[in-house]
Amino acid sequence: MKLHKSREPNYKNWVPMSLVWGPLAGSVGCLGLAAVCGSKKIIPNRKLGKTLADGCLLAGIGAAATAGWMSMLHREFSYDGKRQMARQIIDGIAEHVELPENGVGLDVGCGSGALTIACAKRNPEARMVGCDIWSGAYKAVFTKKLCEENAAAEGVTNASFREGNALNLPFADESFDAVTSNYVYHNILGQDRQEILLETLRVLKKGGTFAIHDIFSKAKYGEMQTFVKKLRSMGYEKVELINTTNGMFMSLSEAKWMALSGSALLVGKK
Repeated sequence: MKLHKSREPNYKNWVPMSLVWGPLAGSVGCLGLAAVCGSKKIIPNRKLGKTLADGCLLAGIGAAATAGWMSMLHREFSYDGKRQMARQIIDGIAEHVELPENGVGLDVGCGSGALTIACAKRNPEARMVGCDIWSGAYKAVFTKKLCEENAAAEGVTNASFREGNALNLPFADESFDAVTSNYVYHNILGQDRQEILLETLRVLKKGGTFAIHDIFSKAKYGEMQTFVKKLRSMGYEKVELINTTNGMFMSLSEAKWMALSGSALLVGKK
């Protein structure tokens, strides 16, 4: 269900300004240390002083470059900017999430609720549940309260939010008619990401569909074509890995400089 909007939603930015100011502050600190190390009064041993100063200088330059890159990412992902890549990706994924009347879908790692709400708007006769742990680097940016405020701002009443860890979802087997996720699992370090995918699919009903967008590179996921074959052998239907860096969500050059190479949509039916 959708009611009248009360205000504009605030889906935040996937690259918050804290990821810009942090490296920038580090750069200033390193450059300051370089100046200190270069002083004869502080470090009389000139060979040692030069070595330390050069190291700090390189670190400062690297941190400044990181801050600049993060600033560019912040601009491209902004919901209010010219490119609005985040909005394009969210809307594109939502097109793949179709729910039956009175059905229920799950968005894993919902962040600010953007994808959950987009899917709810496309499926007004069904419901969407968004889950997240709302912690780590994004704890101060994304919250359950923010998700609920954004749903209210969009006039959406068929979306709800709760805490849930992608590694061990708090739902019974075959609980949902569709599952979706966007750029979540590649952020989970030290885990077999193919196993995380299987945990997500565990809660999908027989006949339900899935649309999971992530950086499915070999370095992060291993051989995904082998995984696709595995799903097919398990009885999953229409399993496909759709490249989203060929103009679908972004260009190949954008994917490269944004470190999003390997981005794709894993879709199919259980």
